[in-house]
Amino acid sequence: MSEFPTRRLRRLRTSLPLREMLASVRLSRDQLIAPLFVREGQGTANPIPSMPGQFQFSADTALQTARRWADAGLLAVLLFGVTEPNRKDAVGSEAWNDSAAVQRLTRELKGALPQMVVITDVCLCEYTDHGHCGTITDRGGRRDVDNDATLESLAKIAASHARAGADIVAPSAMMDGQVGAIRSTLDNEGFVNTGILSYAVKFASSMYGPFRDAAESTTQFGDRRTYQMDYRAVRQAFTEAAADIGQGADIIMVKPAATYLDVIAEVRRRFDVPLAAYHVSGEYAALHAAAGNGWLDLKDAAIEVTTAIKRAGADLIITYFAEQLAGWL
Repeated sequence: MSEFPTRRLRRLRTSLPLREMLASVRLSRDQLIAPLFVREGQGTANPIPSMPGQFQFSADTALQTARRWADAGLLAVLLFGVTEPNRKDAVGSEAWNDSAAVQRLTRELKGALPQMVVITDVCLCEYTDHGHCGTITDRGGRRDVDNDATLESLAKIAASHARAGADIVAPSAMMDGQVGAIRSTLDNEGFVNTGILSYAVKFASSMYGPFRDAAESTTQFGDRRTYQMDYRAVRQAFTEAAADIGQGADIIMVKPAATYLDVIAEVRRRFDVPLAAYHVSGEYAALHAAAGNGWLDLKDAAIEVTTAIKRAGADLIITYFAEQLAGWL
């Protein structure tokens, strides 16, 4: 460059204090949401083999974990239910059981840690015996999820979570109209202050594999490509986001995160609403696998990838690294 040697760009990188002063993207514990898997039982902390450092908890051990996270400075959790096989059925009715594990843990969290933001995943795949995210219909020998019948179930789940004290419900089934159905039900039942974090832009992704193990929600037939988005059809992301915002979503999400930074950036540019991104199980597991083989430093890689998600435009980041990042930051 013609200005060299008068202008030396490395001058502003010569010390850690200078680099810290000039950083334009900053991660904070306040921006992190920690996923938490909860199941029936007591004293349970089952390791998830494909997700090092992650567990299926019973409500009591989950509460202990959440206390530790709160002490580390984390402000929010995202709860997923894990259901025993004998409690699963064709429509996933256990999902709206007011005594189910998610609802019970929500009540305990709001009693013991009232300042922690409790977000609950609203879906059916963990509760159905077929593993899909809604009620199955058979039309001419072709089985698929019945969109409108599923809306009724999702609304019942959201209302049950709100009764338990959830601050925010997070519909993830990718049914058309799910946000509107949930908003209407919540408002009609008096939960006007319960927020909705919509999985508005959720792609059908190979990166969800470890989550299926964690939530025990593998499909028994077919896949989820008739309702989750095709990752090649990126323009649909903006239509989905606009639809959910129009139906009353308070926060929208892009999922996955690290492999969809371009989508996060464009959603951020187009929409002036709070934006979350989900650093999903496969992305998390891949970093652990590489670190386990000595190919990269886990701490440096996790901070770099999470910073990239923030840099792309996410206001909130759902990440399995949340507790570690709270310490590292």
